[in-house]
Amino acid sequence: MTAASPVYGGVEDRSPRGIAGAFSRAIRSGALAPGDRLPTVREVASDLGVSPATVSAAWQALRRTGLVVSRGRAGTFVRDSPTSWLSPRVRDLVGQGGPQAGTDSAVRFDLSRGTPDPALLPSLGPALGRVSARAATLAYQEEPVLPRLREVLAATWPNPDDTITVVDGATDGIARVMEHLVSFGDRVVLESPTFPPFFDLVESLGAEVVPVEIDGEGMRAESLRIALDARPVAVVLQPRAHNPTGISLAPTRAAALARVIARRGGEAPWVVEDDHSGAISTSPDVSLSTLLPGRVVHVRSFSKSHGPDLRIAALGGPSVLVDAIVQRRMLGPAWTSRMVQSILLDLLTEARSMDEVAEARRQYFGRQRSLVAALASYGVEVAPPDGINLWLPVHDERAALLHLAAAGVRAAAGRPFLETGSAVAPHVRVTSGLVAPEDADEVAAALAGAAAH
Repeated sequence: MTAASPVYGGVEDRSPRGIAGAFSRAIRSGALAPGDRLPTVREVASDLGVSPATVSAAWQALRRTGLVVSRGRAGTFVRDSPTSWLSPRVRDLVGQGGPQAGTDSAVRFDLSRGTPDPALLPSLGPALGRVSARAATLAYQEEPVLPRLREVLAATWPNPDDTITVVDGATDGIARVMEHLVSFGDRVVLESPTFPPFFDLVESLGAEVVPVEIDGEGMRAESLRIALDARPVAVVLQPRAHNPTGISLAPTRAAALARVIARRGGEAPWVVEDDHSGAISTSPDVSLSTLLPGRVVHVRSFSKSHGPDLRIAALGGPSVLVDAIVQRRMLGPAWTSRMVQSILLDLLTEARSMDEVAEARRQYFGRQRSLVAALASYGVEVAPPDGINLWLPVHDERAALLHLAAAGVRAAAGRPFLETGSAVAPHVRVTSGLVAPEDADEVAAALAGAAAH
């Protein structure tokens, strides 16, 4: 493609937005067809007389819209499939059969979703029976959090000095924090691997991902130290039951990470903690919030433990940040339904519900160990994970997924959990918390076969 091409001729505005707009028009008009490879960043930068960073930002914008897809060193291509409402990485994550794949009668074990076992969620019936039959909010300006719910949350919150509010799930809370902290061109530290929407979220804000390595104790301090040289504005980490690996942050590692960040003084980034599986995790509640006063936001979700469709999470941090998030939220949804808050309060305080969540935690603990033991009997050694997921190393991701499909098992591709071009060895994510002990040997046999392919 040369400077005389129709695409370049349409580039009047040579900002990232203008370049992305010109290529978007070329794709929609058919000048660039599905499957076409876009020119390299350097080629476009040279032909348009702009910096490579400007073109990279334009390519990020196109990826966010779903018009193009990056294939690592192979380049960036016009997407073959039509755009959907799912983000690019999530589209890849559910691409092994699509959102309705669980209805496929050939699949005996759908372990691809990362969702809790519905049978292990606490019963909502008693809670619903105790919630008022009428929505009792008397004014739009009422306090957005039920005072009693805030008290219950504060009783187990890692930092007693935090201001606490509630939001519509962990991803909603983290997105609101990031929208407040991150501007176009900023850098954000993410674990690699990590939850795929975090990559999409950073890209949607026009920011750059700085990946850091993790090991059996969580984010590596030395890798973070190097990443901080890029002057990121935020570090996002999962302290417990890390998705996809099931690793939980060791207290000694948390202290080491806090020391690395504190050495940056006034340039220290914010830390955003995604405690998405807290109530079903068997690991201690580890947070950097008391080690880095005034620089940590802790988000605790109740989706895995109490029900994904409740769509509720608690968010706590310094009042200067939390109050700003609440204020901005008042211009949108304003508050999380107080009826839903009342249901959560009931589930957190009634003995029966508390017992059901404790039993779920025990069941997931046992299921993880049963599957790990069964894998060991087939020669596959992995550490017992916390939470509901297992990160299985394989020789070839695609071959492993095909082998599992033939055995009636569906797992999630590992690629969406990794930064583009990552050197991390191939893996697949298995929602092992769904595997009952009586099925552990059958599923382990399939997983062991997939690991060998």
